[in-house]
Amino acid sequence: MDTDADAATVTDRLEHTVLGPETTPDDVIAVLDDAIEYGMRVCIPPCYLELADGYAPTVSLATVVGFPHGQHATAAKVCEAEDAWDDGADEVDMVLNVGRLRAGEDEAVRKDVEEVVAAVPVPVKVIIETPLLSDEEKRRAAELVAEADADFLKTATGFSNGGATVEDVALLAEYLPVKASGGVGSWADAKAMFDAGAERIGASSGDVIAREFLGQREGADEGSVGGGAY
Repeated sequence: MDTDADAATVTDRLEHTVLGPETTPDDVIAVLDDAIEYGMRVCIPPCYLELADGYAPTVSLATVVGFPHGQHATAAKVCEAEDAWDDGADEVDMVLNVGRLRAGEDEAVRKDVEEVVAAVPVPVKVIIETPLLSDEEKRRAAELVAEADADFLKTATGFSNGGATVEDVALLAEYLPVKASGGVGSWADAKAMFDAGAERIGASSGDVIAREFLGQREGADEGSVGGGAY
């Protein structure tokens, strides 16, 4: 691709993320600065939404609900989602209750998602924590999330036993758009996820991915070897 607009179609699909327990306001500002520079989205803790919305009003803000284990009461998740919307969130990433899924409580799982989706007028992504699930459980979770009218499936929090895989992205993409998150640290990783069907990438290395992508693209435009499909 040769134009700035084409580059933006890739960088706009990157959600530069900072969600660790020691995240400071300065960490959030740094992520926002990277997002402004490279044209990315961000995913940040809910306590910093007002800061982020004031500092970078043009950056698309995602935040998390029921993070990182998904075992909050549904009413608490709904309240978190509503507060996030009020504080400037453009999207919400909620965590599925994996324990209830494992226990076969499908109706409770679906209702949990459904109530969050109904509570806010913004896209809801549902993190199903694929590293903890069998393929059968992934499919059941995906079906329940789709039935609850959520907008995206998301692979992982990055705080359990692994992250996104090409195989999991391809499986989930059969049901809904996918955000591949967890362990995506380079443009090569991100491109593999896009090729498998991911619509978004969530990564704490979003700045690295963007730089590598833009550097490769610049090299391709200059006639160097290594230009890719993106």
